[in-house]
Amino acid sequence: MTPLERKELLSPLLVNGWAMVDGRDAISKTYRFASFIDAFGFMTRAAFWAEKWDHHPEWTNIYKTVVVTLTTHDAGGLSTRDVKLGEKLDELAGGSLG
Repeated sequence: MTPLERKELLSPLLVNGWAMVDGRDAISKTYRFASFIDAFGFMTRAAFWAEKWDHHPEWTNIYKTVVVTLTTHDAGGLSTRDVKLGEKLDELAGGSLG
């Protein structure tokens, strides 16, 4: 991504709770759900898209919290693939608690 594309594409994600990761060219977001089942359901729905788009997140799940980090390892940092997946994850999270 060019610096202008980067700013334009990442800005909506950053406004929506994503944050730059210190020391890496990556973005991260914490999703909190009402229950473990809701968190696991989110991860399951996300896994289908990640597999379909061949772009897999780094993530952890502890009870009802899912922490997601996006970067494109092949590109050595953020790419449009991360923006696309980040937008989809936000859509899939729907009513997450933040």
